[in-house]
Amino acid sequence: MIFENFIVMLDAWGVTDVLLPFILVFTIVFATMQKTKILGEGKKNFNVIIALVMGLGVVIPHVVGRYPFNFDPVDVINTALPQVSIILVAILMLLLIIGVFGNEIDFAGTPLSGWIVIIAIIAVVGIFGSSVGWFRLPLWLLFLQDPELQALIVMILIFGIIIYFITKEDKKEQKELTGMRRFTDGFNQVMKPKK
Repeated sequence: MIFENFIVMLDAWGVTDVLLPFILVFTIVFATMQKTKILGEGKKNFNVIIALVMGLGVVIPHVVGRYPFNFDPVDVINTALPQVSIILVAILMLLLIIGVFGNEIDFAGTPLSGWIVIIAIIAVVGIFGSSVGWFRLPLWLLFLQDPELQALIVMILIFGIIIYFITKEDKKEQKELTGMRRFTDGFNQVMKPKK
């Protein structure tokens, strides 16, 4: 509770209404000015001043109440940032799932990476959609919400995947061996003395 009180105190001090929007606008403007080099090479001090003016130009009218109703950029930033962060977390989760499962999986000689991408997208949308209440299970599938059953299903899937990867034959090694064997056979043919 002490940490929660500290967060409430920071909000009362104006961190979410003044400091965070200022830092965000300042950083974006400064990074853009540095990257595009609008003012020329080595003009970091001018870029800092422009970013400072832009940051203060967004925050000060919010503090003194000069923005018209529903046109306050600080309110827009504070409303939009949580949704943007949720989308970024969802994209990161999607990339992690694709990176873990989608690289070198072959099924019947064809890569499964396309299917893994589709399954990962469906999984991420399903997880986030169910957490905000978009999707609800039918009554006859409510037993799937039991955490113990979910853990059992995940364990069975993990053991199945581990057993599959342990027991499958590695086709790449066989192809490399046959390719190497062809090379050595051809090399031996070339090196044999002609009769």
